[in-house]
Amino acid sequence: MKNKFMLSKEAYSFEGKLPLSQAIPLGLQHVLAMFVGNLTPLLIVTTTCDIASGDFASLRLGLLQNAMLIAGIVTLIQLFSIGPIGGKVPIIMGTSSGFIGVCGSVAKTMGGGVIAYGAIMGASIIGGLFEGVLGFFLKPLRKFFPSVVTGTVVLSIGLSLISVGITSFGGGNKADDFGSLENILLALFVLVMILIFKHGFKGFASSSSILLGIVCGYIAAFVMGLFLSKTGITADGVEYTKSWVVNWNKISEASWFALPSIMPVKPVFDMRAIIPILIMFIVTAVETVGDISGVMEGGLGREATDKELSGGVICDGIGSSLAAVFGVLPNTSFSQNVGLVAMTKVVNRFALATGAIFLVLCGLCPKLGALVSIMPQPVLGGAAVIMFSSIVISGIQLITKTPLTGRNLTIVSVALGVGYGIGANTAILAKAPELVQHIFGGSGIVPAAVVAILLNIILPKDKLERA
Repeated sequence: MKNKFMLSKEAYSFEGKLPLSQAIPLGLQHVLAMFVGNLTPLLIVTTTCDIASGDFASLRLGLLQNAMLIAGIVTLIQLFSIGPIGGKVPIIMGTSSGFIGVCGSVAKTMGGGVIAYGAIMGASIIGGLFEGVLGFFLKPLRKFFPSVVTGTVVLSIGLSLISVGITSFGGGNKADDFGSLENILLALFVLVMILIFKHGFKGFASSSSILLGIVCGYIAAFVMGLFLSKTGITADGVEYTKSWVVNWNKISEASWFALPSIMPVKPVFDMRAIIPILIMFIVTAVETVGDISGVMEGGLGREATDKELSGGVICDGIGSSLAAVFGVLPNTSFSQNVGLVAMTKVVNRFALATGAIFLVLCGLCPKLGALVSIMPQPVLGGAAVIMFSSIVISGIQLITKTPLTGRNLTIVSVALGVGYGIGANTAILAKAPELVQHIFGGSGIVPAAVVAILLNIILPKDKLERA
């Protein structure tokens, strides 16, 4: 990349003065690498809560608009800091996919609808403030969350999300044509195109493979609409629109400019949502520590300071609370952008800030949100399967970061076997107290996290780990 674009040496310095002509394309590269990942969680959770269409279509469009705006604002805070909020580190922030599983369980527990989504927002406000407080006491708490614990949790997150991706792969949960050949072939086409861009190209095309694969999916869906019937008939004789059809009218109906709405969904404070989401915020704090450590080591060749780690986690928490005020899921550091920094070594703050400003501008343009909101479920599924499977691999990498001693193997196996197993087969908790069912019965993530944290505290360390 350096030879091709003749980058200034300032691009490899965090506070370097980079020309705008170089800063803009470098910033856009980061935005394009995370653009889809930033909006996917909202697409999935609003669908789970059943507020993706009908009377709630305009609400969903506004939430997507706010997601881009908030990602840009929180990224700027992380880059430049406001007092203790922000680590001044080259990190891109965005909507976390790690919360999809636990938010799905909350929606299931509370019966879906705007009330369930409001409960997720209320829990996110409290959880974000809680993580912000954790950031101030980060140093003494880090010993409770070694890589074996965080890796186990990340692994369980990935495992719980794969089924969500496959559901979209087939056309979506409530699709009348779920599992149709048209849906599966379209999803497979998107998946194959992502692999071609990822491993057949270098630079921009490779780092933006998810986005480019989805663009190809839109084109394929458009072509399918020219030759195939867009509607089908159910067994009851009711006509329906097929899952792969793109409703282009929504783009023309959306305005070019609109200010974001504050509290588009009224927060609801319900313990059934607060407790599991609070536990996820603890996991998120540890994950952010890992991302900041990775980007400082990979991009700047040094370890992150305690101040950088603390400020980064505080920004994670306060940014998530701010996001919830705008109806957006928690905002955290984006791991794929950490990998992009490690690959390119471009850590210039001004370059990343131009990308963040582009996100803010996108958040003021409803037409862009409409373009994303009409994404066919099979197109989303083709990308989601790869995105969520990569979370599984990230968990495995974290687990194997330290030697797999007998103690570590026990933590992983018991947390996944008992913790994730309970979440996967919730019938086992049918006779447990209602509160226990609400906290542990919706997803394997929370019980796996609790078991891993407890075992790490209880099990004695061997000589190697103590050293």
